Amino acid sequence: MTRISKAACIGGGVIGGGWIARFLLAGIDVDVFDPHPEAGRIVGEVIANAERAYAMLTGAPLPPRGRLSFTKTLAEAVADADWIQESVPERLDLKRRVLAEIDAAARPDALIGSSTSGLLPTDLQRDMKHPERLFVAHPYNPVYLLPLVEIVGGEKTSAATIQAAMQRLVPIGMKGVHIAKEIEAFVGDRLLEALWREALWLIHDDICTVETLDDVIRYSFGLRWAQMGLFQTYRIAGGEAGMRHFLAQFGPCLAWPWTKLTDVVDLDDALIEKIGRQSDEQAAGLSIRELERIRDENLVGTLQALKGGDGGKGWGAGKLLKEFEQSLWAEGGGATASFDPSKPLRLIETKVSPAWVDYNGHMTEHRYLQVFGDTSDALLRLIGVDLAYVEAGQSYYTVETHIRHLGEAKLGQAIHTTCRILSVDEKRLHLFHTLYDTATNEALATAEHMLLHVDSKAGRTVPAPAAVLDKTKAIANAHAALALPEGVGRHVGQKR
Repeated sequence: MTRISKAACIGGGVIGGGWIARFLLAGIDVDVFDPHPEAGRIVGEVIANAERAYAMLTGAPLPPRGRLSFTKTLAEAVADADWIQESVPERLDLKRRVLAEIDAAARPDALIGSSTSGLLPTDLQRDMKHPERLFVAHPYNPVYLLPLVEIVGGEKTSAATIQAAMQRLVPIGMKGVHIAKEIEAFVGDRLLEALWREALWLIHDDICTVETLDDVIRYSFGLRWAQMGLFQTYRIAGGEAGMRHFLAQFGPCLAWPWTKLTDVVDLDDALIEKIGRQSDEQAAGLSIRELERIRDENLVGTLQALKGGDGGKGWGAGKLLKEFEQSLWAEGGGATASFDPSKPLRLIETKVSPAWVDYNGHMTEHRYLQVFGDTSDALLRLIGVDLAYVEAGQSYYTVETHIRHLGEAKLGQAIHTTCRILSVDEKRLHLFHTLYDTATNEALATAEHMLLHVDSKAGRTVPAPAAVLDKTKAIANAHAALALPEGVGRHVGQKR
């Protein structure tokens, strides 16, 4: 699968900044051109939010962050890029001029995507000498978390360009959907426009406030849409008879005068002021950056919940996240911060995220187990028990765990873990992990684990293969020369 080796982003606003963060966190170098005098600050704040969100989103090993450069000219930014993302303001004349400049300066094989929310790619291609490589790549905010990209070609866009664009989105954790025919606003924004138009009427007519309307969405069908979308949700609403029964039962409603979708509200100063005032009250003094961080935390929680759907296989965007993480583990899972078998292995480096803390701002108990479990997984990958090994039908299962809490891990705190192999034989692996405060190197917790090597299909223990045992015993033999860690063999309630 072809990957993006270097990206260029023209425009670093809300959408452009999101693209920049998505590329950087996928390990891709990005050159940026944006004449705004505060572009560096704005993009920096978006990247900071994205890194905070990714720390909550996944424990998979992200590649080293790409290099970010701001260039003085557009031509300099696009010169070496193989994916160029245009995200300038939504004006046809401006986009045509910028795309013509990109077209003239870019490599012949570079893909050029426009972040337009509704302009037709055929119209955008008009002044380009190589229009076959231009396509709409319409994302959703925040680009670094929401994975969807609408891919829309114009009359002169080649099929090879569409195919290449779809393929190159996968390694950065995004899902491209090809819109077969170009129409203004594509698919997503057309649906949003219909809801938005009806919402404006409901506010205009004082049926509800903006907060009430948002509550109706977020406490009901918004949750359903997050996992199944519209049609699959309505299929379920039809009961055992399915979609045909639903259409027969509720189809006649379409003829009733419920909505005002064909009647456009007059968005006059009074209505604008009403909506603005109610929106200010709803925000309750929270800044845009604070609201973005709250949004990101909620999205991460939803994505993580969906990742465990369908019996652990993942569902919807959660399944996509699961597959993206699997690719990250496959590529970077064997790396360690410092692999020296003559001392405990330092395997996990992370921070205590907002999703990990309780009402006291301390890391909750089950998160300690999660971090220690991630440490065991990192060791297993190091000795060859990786994703492919598990998919082939064998693995190590933890059968006994004892955790000691020695200190407190708090919100935002940098932490790391070490792993000591106490003993190993054909079927058993005895481990001792320690969780540290990275800043002070204070031990915050320890965990002692016993793992058994199993044939997961047969449901019984079996000897580990020689290749795995040889790697494990090499580390265990080196660790045997170390002093026994304090706390080994303790039981619950034992006095210190």
